[in-house]
Amino acid sequence: MDAKIQVGKKVPTFSIPSSSGEVFKLSENKGKKIILFFYPKDNTPGCTTESIEFNELLPKFKKMNAEVYGISRDSLKSHDKFICKYDFKFELLSDEDQALCNLFQVIKEKNMYGKKVMGIERSTFIIDEAGVLVEEFRKVKAEGHAAFILDFLKKN
Repeated sequence: MDAKIQVGKKVPTFSIPSSSGEVFKLSENKGKKIILFFYPKDNTPGCTTESIEFNELLPKFKKMNAEVYGISRDSLKSHDKFICKYDFKFELLSDEDQALCNLFQVIKEKNMYGKKVMGIERSTFIIDEAGVLVEEFRKVKAEGHAAFILDFLKKN
């Protein structure tokens, strides 16, 4: 059985392809807060809104020693188009095999136009400088979420 991610516990190390052309490795990001926001699909209205808001607040996140990463099941090619279209300054991680989605348990049954499908439930996870999961936010609304996460970091 896969290890369950739990608030207050160390997140198992993982590696995942990144839009930077490198492989993102959690183990190489000790000493920084990591914001992982999972979203359903590149270039869709809610996902675009959420990503633009994280991008606009990115300098404030960086001042708090926090790095922001967006994650979906889209390919790196799709991520590159999404980044170029909106000039995102943060990396997008490609989870085509759903390994990270499964680790964080964000794949849920959704209703799309009356049809049941399995997809990513919009969720955000905050990992501290030591690799411990500080908080998780599930079923989030796209609009205003980045500001909510920033406020959370300021208070904690």
